[in-house]
Amino acid sequence: MNRSRTVRNAIRRSAVLALLLAATGIFTLPFIWSLSISFQPPGDVFSWPIELIPDEFTLQNYRRLWTEIPFARWLLNSGGVALAVTLANLFFDALAGYAFARLRFPGRNVLFALLLATLMVPAHVTLVPKFMLLNALGLVNTYTALVAPAMVQVVGIFLMKQFFESIPKQLEEAARIDGCNRFQVFWRVVLPASRPALAALGIYTFQGNWNEFLWPLVVTTTSDRFTLPVGLAMFRYEFRVEWTMLMAGAVLIALPTLIIFLVFQRLFIQGIATSGLKG
Repeated sequence: MNRSRTVRNAIRRSAVLALLLAATGIFTLPFIWSLSISFQPPGDVFSWPIELIPDEFTLQNYRRLWTEIPFARWLLNSGGVALAVTLANLFFDALAGYAFARLRFPGRNVLFALLLATLMVPAHVTLVPKFMLLNALGLVNTYTALVAPAMVQVVGIFLMKQFFESIPKQLEEAARIDGCNRFQVFWRVVLPASRPALAALGIYTFQGNWNEFLWPLVVTTTSDRFTLPVGLAMFRYEFRVEWTMLMAGAVLIALPTLIIFLVFQRLFIQGIATSGLKG
């Protein structure tokens, strides 16, 4: 009986491992193919059969990115916007999440329910009103237009609220006895204890804004304000597409978020796992 159970467990583990390996291959193959195309000469993109290891290895596509187009400016724009939005979300989402988790004020539950209800509204529905408001304020084609609408996110508020509710209240009460006011408790006690949730929120926000395409496309009108996704879209011309340069740019776009996730993946997973818990 024990032997048959051991065999069944081994078969189950092998099946799960095979499924995970297959899923890994499905998700990594497009990236590997993009990486291969980025090192190929333009004429080899549509060669058959497909070769993941190029016959002719070249760095010409990466050199062209830095010499023929304002890639460095787009990189700076994307990095600056993503970093500014991430820092703003880390502060304001945490501040709002702490207020909903710890403060008692009239209409708190109703207001939080209304915030969650906005998640059911597609982002495309609010695209035109946001643009009209920024246009009326004269902020179209500015860095403010790229940063301001994304400074606070409901998902971040929800994430931080759930995490704060898992923190023992005794820590805050001890700080209040030592003379800290409410904001000092939040800044000196609660935030340092919330590093996993902050890491999860930071990675999620940075990745989303680093890869954002639609909003920068709508709100920017000159190439000096383009972010990387919008700038790379310019490689799609009317009659041809610069596939090799496009793939080289895509690889460079993917590297920062990949590195950030690999470095902070433990905190990211811990933050996501504990944000659903309540104390």
